[in-house]
Amino acid sequence: MNSLGMIAIVIDDYDGAIKHYVKDLGFTLLEDTTLTAEKRWVVVAPSDQGARILLAKAANETQKAAIGNSTGGRVGFFLYTTNFSETYELYKSRGIEFIESPRQEAYGQVVVFIDKYGNKWDLIEQN
Repeated sequence: MNSLGMIAIVIDDYDGAIKHYVKDLGFTLLEDTTLTAEKRWVVVAPSDQGARILLAKAANETQKAAIGNSTGGRVGFFLYTTNFSETYELYKSRGIEFIESPRQEAYGQVVVFIDKYGNKWDLIEQN
């Protein structure tokens, strides 16, 4: 059996990324290990179940150009919640930018937000 363990999000600064994902979005910092003077292994996750996120600092101009646009402007990340209203209001109070109003779809309630880097996320509470 296979499972998706981790994805990478390209960022510009480790400490700023940790602050955003942990303080603003409420994720847990699972690992922060220095590998070299320029590189760290930084892993966060919204919960202890499911995929984790490697916060990968851009190391060259090509990677810097991909910050916030790894999916070509599409929603690329999907955050599931068991309490949509509470999470939505909490994120609004923390300054998270929503690019639409919440809507009801056949699969549940959803709204698109943008993280600090411009990546689009769906916040979803499934039916």
